[in-house]
Amino acid sequence: MSAAVASAPASLDHLAHNALPKHLQAFTGRVEQPQLGWLRETSTDTPVEEMRRRLEEDGYVFVKGAIPRQDVLKMRADYFSQYADNGMLKPGTDFVDGIYNDIDNPEEHSGIGGSEPEGGKDLQTLIEAHSKEDYRTFVAHPSLRKIVRDLRGWDSEILLDRTLLRHNVPHGRSTGVHYDKLFLRGGDAYFLTAWVPIGDIKFNGGGLIYLENSAGFGEAIENDFTRRAAEMTPEERVSAFNANMNSNGILSENPNIFERDHDHIAKASAKMGNGYKWLIANYKAGDVVFHHPCTIHTSCSNEDTEGRIRLSTDLRFYDKKDFDDGKADNRWMKIWTPGDGL
Repeated sequence: MSAAVASAPASLDHLAHNALPKHLQAFTGRVEQPQLGWLRETSTDTPVEEMRRRLEEDGYVFVKGAIPRQDVLKMRADYFSQYADNGMLKPGTDFVDGIYNDIDNPEEHSGIGGSEPEGGKDLQTLIEAHSKEDYRTFVAHPSLRKIVRDLRGWDSEILLDRTLLRHNVPHGRSTGVHYDKLFLRGGDAYFLTAWVPIGDIKFNGGGLIYLENSAGFGEAIENDFTRRAAEMTPEERVSAFNANMNSNGILSENPNIFERDHDHIAKASAKMGNGYKWLIANYKAGDVVFHHPCTIHTSCSNEDTEGRIRLSTDLRFYDKKDFDDGKADNRWMKIWTPGDGL
């Protein structure tokens, strides 16, 4: 098995943007074609003012080629090289391809997301990967950081130490419906999320899907949580796992049940008047999605036909001025560990 990045993941079978799949599978339930659409793509040479407008209007900016492809593939190869002896990778394949060894039970190789990773060698490798120098250098990539500053007009940005480096093996548990503010209630300032695919991810390969025009809807849901949490202690109010929440902090594991359970808020707040549409993409190594704290999203089930493991990282940024003024969620200024309560 080689760590060479020259053997990049096989090219995607791109669908034309008018040829949506018949459906997309979530961890539970599925989204049918009439409720699917494509993320709007933004090139790196788009004027900053237009990028900012799209972030405000859409709740996200999907930037194609935000990071040089080879830098992303090197990170992918470095990550999977750490699992060389864990049985997760198909024998005889390159680390950069990240091909799952499907003779194993997917539950034995859970990453962060849908459930807490179980103990053993996989878990220890995942913990150590978050602190490795190559990863910390990658998340400080100057191309990525410049876009963050440009999008928000910040002089300087702070990346929260608690990043989420996630792998999702085919047919493993995926992340449920949520918005990020659920987990970062401990600070009042705006933060920007960067979701970074580390490798190519087909539309059905476990990548993120976004609910169209949902940032205002997410804010309405959060306002409802805030109202119902009025009698809680400050510690309970900021917790994504308080009595008003699901046990894992998400809104639902099923996009259709999420719609049913929250439609009263959509109607009361006059949000989602155009219906519910989930936006998908064929992600390429180097692409990054930047999104609003309340933009609603989930991940689809990884049904990649070539057995490719989805790898990505979630990064959250604050304006350094807000951070220095104590307006950030400082609970996230520690590197992820399992069971950290966040």
